[in-house]
Amino acid sequence: MRFLEDLNSRQREAVTATEGRVRVIAGAGTGKTKALTYRYAYLVNVLGIDPANILCLTFTNKAAAEMRSRIALMVHSGDYNDFVCTLHGFCVKFLRKEIYRLGFPKSFTILDEDDAKTLAKECMDELGIKRTEKTVRKFLDGIAAEKALNGYIEAYMLPESRISEEMRRTGNLVCYASRQMKGWALDFDDLMNFTLFILDRFPDAREHWQEQLNYIMVDEAQDCNTDDWNLIEKLGARHHNIFVVGDPDQCIYEWRGAKPARFVQFASDKDIVLDENYRSTPKILDIANCVIANNKNRIPKDLFTRRSEGPAVIHFHGRTEKEETDWIVARIRTLLDAGASLQDIAVLYRSAWQSRAIEQALLSEQLSYVIWGGIRFFERREIKDTLGYLRLLANPDDDMAFLRVINTPSRKLGRAFLDRLKEDAARDGRSLYPTLLAHAGEYGKPAAEGFVQLIEKGREAVGKVSVSDLMNRMLEDSGLKRAIREDQDEDRLENIDELLRSVRFYEEAHAEEEPTLSDWLQDIALYTNADYRKETRVIKLMTIHQAKGLEFPYVFIIGLSEGTFPNMRTIREYKKNGEEEERRLMYVAVTRAEKALFLTESEGFNVSTKMSKYPSRFLAEIKKNMVVVEGTIPEELWRGTRNLVHVLDEENYVPDVLGAAMAARTAADGFSDERAAYNSPFRIGATVCHAVFGEGTVLSASSDYSTFQVRFADGSTRHLRASFLSLPDLPE
Repeated sequence: MRFLEDLNSRQREAVTATEGRVRVIAGAGTGKTKALTYRYAYLVNVLGIDPANILCLTFTNKAAAEMRSRIALMVHSGDYNDFVCTLHGFCVKFLRKEIYRLGFPKSFTILDEDDAKTLAKECMDELGIKRTEKTVRKFLDGIAAEKALNGYIEAYMLPESRISEEMRRTGNLVCYASRQMKGWALDFDDLMNFTLFILDRFPDAREHWQEQLNYIMVDEAQDCNTDDWNLIEKLGARHHNIFVVGDPDQCIYEWRGAKPARFVQFASDKDIVLDENYRSTPKILDIANCVIANNKNRIPKDLFTRRSEGPAVIHFHGRTEKEETDWIVARIRTLLDAGASLQDIAVLYRSAWQSRAIEQALLSEQLSYVIWGGIRFFERREIKDTLGYLRLLANPDDDMAFLRVINTPSRKLGRAFLDRLKEDAARDGRSLYPTLLAHAGEYGKPAAEGFVQLIEKGREAVGKVSVSDLMNRMLEDSGLKRAIREDQDEDRLENIDELLRSVRFYEEAHAEEEPTLSDWLQDIALYTNADYRKETRVIKLMTIHQAKGLEFPYVFIIGLSEGTFPNMRTIREYKKNGEEEERRLMYVAVTRAEKALFLTESEGFNVSTKMSKYPSRFLAEIKKNMVVVEGTIPEELWRGTRNLVHVLDEENYVPDVLGAAMAARTAADGFSDERAAYNSPFRIGATVCHAVFGEGTVLSASSDYSTFQVRFADGSTRHLRASFLSLPDLPE
């Protein structure tokens, strides 16, 4: 047992607490993976448990592979098995052995995302549904929602299920499931649903697996959804040796269905708190502890460390966004001069559109960077589409720009049309757009003539209006902005707004030069052509969601303005629980830093709120003696923060029509879900009102209580978002 000497007292307690229901609350950087892998080795090496009787679950293949590699170094060769895996990986192993009970072959097919899209497109063609990228995604989201709410396995996916041609034509799920059955194919959702179905319907299968799995360990348990928890509890019902490790303060995926309340309410025989942090300095941890303490739905803990104090955390306030980014670049230069490497530095932000300003600042200073796990601002589709229109206005011979926008948004000018146009262009010795301009009337395509009118109208405006006005006109007249708006993709709309704002800023900065469209396009080409993706020694730029699980010596958290971070949409949609999730994001961001932390924000216009920028409430929650403030913050800005927080709090008030929130029981999983109860006045069986469909009755709810299945007076049922429903009897 000498290997236990590598652990601190709390970690040793977790490793040796092998019997019963054990919950480990593991703060950021406290060595939870080490505790998990050592516990596995302790079970095998010290207690003599057969690895075939240990199930160790995590969420990503990467995390599972890391655990297996660590375990392999600690146990004898062969003393670990395939039961160190993801939750869905276990479901596949389970179904390979048990799916025969449902009449499926053991060699059933698993659909990947592209396979599912192909199936969806076939169904949409059969059902006469318009196919676009948006509608295919919406179709699949609807299938997932229906599978979560209905007993679809018995109805549509057993060999004895009877699906008529008429049924296939009347329901999306029926059509999709029947095509799955032709190839004995399961999609990602089916893996969990079929596993739970078999465990529920076949007692001998349930008893076999319950008996075999003596010990169950679950990593990142705060991210488990209702089905995940149900599987864990079912498998552990005989031996009751369930070991869950997690941190509700780091649950940032509730919008994916994660249920941190289940972790908070987990009925444990023993609780162990891992609170000694090995990553960050005390001053960084003070910030993290101070901010997260404002959340209610958590298990209280304060991280501490034995590391040296380290430098002070700096909060920089800029009078403009440029002043903010200039300060960040200057500080990065200072770090590099002091011996830091580019790869030691990470710049974190709440939303992807925020990368634009810092990208331009880094490029101007020739500092290499990479968008980690994402796409550089000027490489995003909606940005390149917008630039494509402007490039074509500036240069009608730009064939690449023409091909990008001729069908963006869709004008149904297909391959045959383009092939003929290319032939005519080759014959005439012209580029594509001049050829179309000369022959538009000959193709018999009104959409082609409309495109010519659009471009010619834009070309007439070049030089007569500002670049920003020209861009705005093209976004509206082309239908590009309307198409993005109809996609209900707020992130893409924010990117477009940010591009427009950057053009206006460019115009202000170059007012004396009266910049032309060509001038701006040439300058912007410096950003669109810069490419550092092949370099490894680069600064990492990423959203905070992408940063989960990573750590860096030096971290900048930028754009800390109220409405941007915390995100106003999240708070308006999920109320107080949305605010708590945003605060957990802040906690995750802060705890990525090892040596130094920099918090920045600036005055100006807020793309998210469409109003003036005010410092984030999270900055206001930090005690004054914990940060060094650089830049003067006028008191009226802090008043603006307080006023905006107050307005949002007023908007987020939800009458307690359900009684005590924590006493509410959900029909879906039979446990108290604080988030659902707090946010939702719509219980099963309640009468609700819809502006178009009238009064109806709530039949069921999605796992996160954002969508409800409602039956209306005419017998029709619809799945509707909560924001479109109201209670007729809500108190004033």
